[in-house]
Amino acid sequence: MNKVVIILAMVLSLLLPGLAKAADPVVVDVLFMDHGPLRPTLYSLKELFSKYGDKLSVRWHDFESHEGEDFMAKMGVTRHVPLVIWINGKETMDIDGASCTFSGFPSGAGPAMFQGKWTLELLTKTLDVATKQN
Repeated sequence: MNKVVIILAMVLSLLLPGLAKAADPVVVDVLFMDHGPLRPTLYSLKELFSKYGDKLSVRWHDFESHEGEDFMAKMGVTRHVPLVIWINGKETMDIDGASCTFSGFPSGAGPAMFQGKWTLELLTKTLDVATKQN
């Protein structure tokens, strides 16, 4: 009887890790303009995203490249905007009961006319929630 239990335990220990599936990473798409005023924000985003390791899959789309133009068409972007961030395909997310769109410079960064109504702290909160749900 003990041999059967030991063999069963060994078989299960070999099979169960293979059955466990890691959660899919949260997909973050970043459409950006590679211009001087936006570079500090891009650097901050890269630093933030790196903290999530394999919980995020970040795809960068340069606004002025052919790939970026194709991506803009796919996502329905028709406006001139320095930065747009989608999380799992959504540009607008609910954070603490309010909608937040990750578009334009973060509040307080870059030219005032291109600032959005979001901050890196709000983006961090959103990513925290999204990575815990996956």
